[in-house]
Amino acid sequence: MSPAQDTRERIVDAAMELFTLQGYAATGLAQIAKKAECNAGSVYYFFPTKEAILAATLEKRKELLHPEVLDPIWTGVDDPIERVFALLAGYRQMLAMTEFAHGCPIGNLVIEVAETNKHARKLLCENFDGWLRAVELCVSAAIESGRLPESVDAHQLAIFVLTTMEGAVMLARSYRDFRAYDAAVTMLRDYFDRLVDSATGWSKPAGATAAAPVRSAPRSPPRRRRKR
Repeated sequence: MSPAQDTRERIVDAAMELFTLQGYAATGLAQIAKKAECNAGSVYYFFPTKEAILAATLEKRKELLHPEVLDPIWTGVDDPIERVFALLAGYRQMLAMTEFAHGCPIGNLVIEVAETNKHARKLLCENFDGWLRAVELCVSAAIESGRLPESVDAHQLAIFVLTTMEGAVMLARSYRDFRAYDAAVTMLRDYFDRLVDSATGWSKPAGATAAAPVRSAPRSPPRRRRKR
């Protein structure tokens, strides 16, 4: 890597970190230059506008999704369904390590810039598309292996997973505790378990004994009216 390329990478990395820590609007070019250990002229040389830096950070986030986010979380996790929940556990760990200071960088930027910067909104959507594809591949693998029913729409279920994660992160940061986050993950796990049970039931050979249905607690018998 040439010195010029190194400087540019340091600027992008610094901007990514600052946008995550304090938001896009609150981050100035001078702060980025200081964090990148370069002069302001270098920042303007590579990025004539702050919007150009934002675009560069979003392009880099697309590139880093697998090598720096998903691959470390999924190392040693072969089951596709467990990969989905490993991702949710990874985000929970991130929230715990940062004491709820770091949320989803993409989600945070959507709130800040999606309405005012059309190009940034396009790149934000592309980032979410990358997340959706990754989760969708997990769901598709579970369907192909017979873990989930063939009737499941892999893309729609991936959207459900992603919206659950984004909403759970926002609530955890708002309340500064994990009650809402854990409740959301528990319900999502229950939904997956029910789908797995359905697939298992459909794949049983003829003549196999079906599992007994889960019954609710018996109701108290109705009271009889006393005759007058």
